[in-house]
Amino acid sequence: METTCLLIKPDGVAEAHVGEIVARIEEEGFTIRGIRLVRLGRPKAEAFYAIHRGRPFFEGLIEYMTSGPIVAIALEREDAVEHLRHMIGATDPTDAEEGTIRAMFGKDIGANTVHGSDSVENGIREVLFFFPKEELVELGVSAGG
Repeated sequence: METTCLLIKPDGVAEAHVGEIVARIEEEGFTIRGIRLVRLGRPKAEAFYAIHRGRPFFEGLIEYMTSGPIVAIALEREDAVEHLRHMIGATDPTDAEEGTIRAMFGKDIGANTVHGSDSVENGIREVLFFFPKEELVELGVSAGG
């Protein structure tokens, strides 16, 4: 089993897409190990996106991610990272495949509704960024089972 992180960004929360997105990930066989509504402060947003510091889009990304609440979700399933990345689609919603989360709900490359971990290592790091290990739930069953 792999662990990965999904963030529903401020636009997805503000436009009431949380339920639809959660339903989609459960239908795809993901097990939710943790879920929380969070308002990121600037220091926490900068820490989460530290890898992008110095890039031209960094300041806008931080402003956007601190503009409203987000939903952080710890997910688990076989091949979780790759499967979630396929489900969410290309970073730019105009390039995302039809039926992906970003194609359905994203507005532009900045307000693209969701973030998904890009590697197994980052999935673990990002989950632990939002959820202390002792808060992650072991359900003992997979979704739909």
